[in-house]
Formats: sequence, C-alpha cells, structure tokens
Amino acid sequence: MAYLSHYKDGNAAIITINRPPANALSFELIQEIGYLLDQLEPDSEVRAILIHGEGRFFSAGADIKEFTGISSGEEFSKLAENGQEVFEKVENFPKPIIAAIHGAAFGGGLELAMACHIRLVSENAKLGLPELQLGLIPGFAGTQRLPRLVGTAKAAEMLFTSDSLLGSEAVKWGLANHAFPEELLLEKAKEMVRKIAEKSPISLRATIELLQFSKTPQYYEGVRHEAKKFGVVFDSADGKEGIHAFLEKRNPSFTGK
Repeated sequence: MAYLSHYKDGNAAIITINRPPANALSFELIQEIGYLLDQLEPDSEVRAILIHGEGRFFSAGADIKEFTGISSGEEFSKLAENGQEVFEKVENFPKPIIAAIHGAAFGGGLELAMACHIRLVSENAKLGLPELQLGLIPGFAGTQRLPRLVGTAKAAEMLFTSDSLLGSEAVKWGLANHAFPEELLLEKAKEMVRKIAEKSPISLRATIELLQFSKTPQYYEGVRHEAKKFGVVFDSADGKEGIHAFLEKRNPSFTGK
C-alpha cells in the first residue's frame, strides 16, 4: 500500500505523507521513502524536494503496534539499522530536502525531519523524542542528530524529560529554521523549495556533499551503537512494559529490569 504521493511544482517535488490518522511511520512507509528518493534522484526535472504530512500531523512517530510483532532485540536492532539507512539517504540526498512540520513530529517523525536539510514549522507544532516515556530510546539516529542541532545539554533535556517543544521554541533552540502560522506554513515552504530549485543542480549537489564533512567519525560510531542499544532496551522488561502501557493507554510501571 502506498503511503506517499508526490507531484512536481516546477523544478520541485512535493511529497505528501498520508497514513491516517497520525501518519505513523510503519516499517513499510520508511522503506517507501527510500524507494521514492531512488526514483527522484535521476529525475533531472527535480532539483529540490519538500516533504509534508496530510491531515493533522507531519508524523506522530513510529507505529508502536508493529513493535509487538517483533520477537527479539536483534531483530529490533536490524530494523533500526534499516531505518537509519533510509534517513541517512535523506540527509545525504544530492538534492535539498525541506520538511514542513505542522501538528506534531514525534519520535521517528522528528528523526525523519532532522535528517532533512531544512525544517520549517508551524508556530503551534509540537516536536519531541518521547521514547524514554515508553522505556525505549530513539533508534533512527535521533540521539546523534539532535545534539548536532541543539547542543548536548538541550538534547539531554529533551530526551530525559520526553517534553516536546512548540514550533516557535524549536526555532530558538536551533531545531527548526523558521516558524509560521499553520495556515501559511505550506505555502511558505513551497516558496522556499521553489527558490532553492532555481539554483544550479551541480552547485547544490556539491554543497550537500561538503556539508557532510561536518559529521565526525564518532557520529557514525554513535549511530551504529544506537541501533545495538535500541535492541538491548527493547529486550528489557521495561521496554516491554512501556510498549504495552502505551497501547493500553496507561502509565508504565518501570522496574529497572
């Protein structure tokens, strides 16, 4: 089933995530992002890309229901690695990608947005990584990209508390580039992606390649370690409790085991 649609707006491609009701990132949807980028990369008409969500949210995060079908931490780590690979493709994509975030970008949804080159938000959007609330940790490089954007101390606060930021706050923290009233967000994002799409594809590609040099070897080591820890935490009693508590709409009771 296709959860993504796209159309061309001049030299820009507009991608819409449409998986009601919350645009939760299923494993299938994440792979679909990778497949679509593979199609758009050789398309010479597309010089820049905009990703946004249909309905109430950009993406409310990973589909937690899918977690109950995973039997082992090793399998969970592998899924994290697959998601990391797709989001790394987003960040390394040779054409600029803008995320237009309204409603909410939680968990995997925010990790997808952080992989994009630019983030525009509605003023009242909520952005956060609430995985510790579920007894889990981010698994799609969230623990590595967030400190690069907001600094270690602010990243620690967001991760440890599971608190979210409003779009206007996210700009102050460095997590987003600009905030707009929600009714103006999409048009403002389209204006920016059109402006970027006017640039030389050669210079855009070179600039994106050069931006990747800001990543240290420790970043890649951290991403790999995150995937492993993702599986370890999933295998814990607290990880199982957090998932079941979320699905049962109750507060989790963590024991440290």
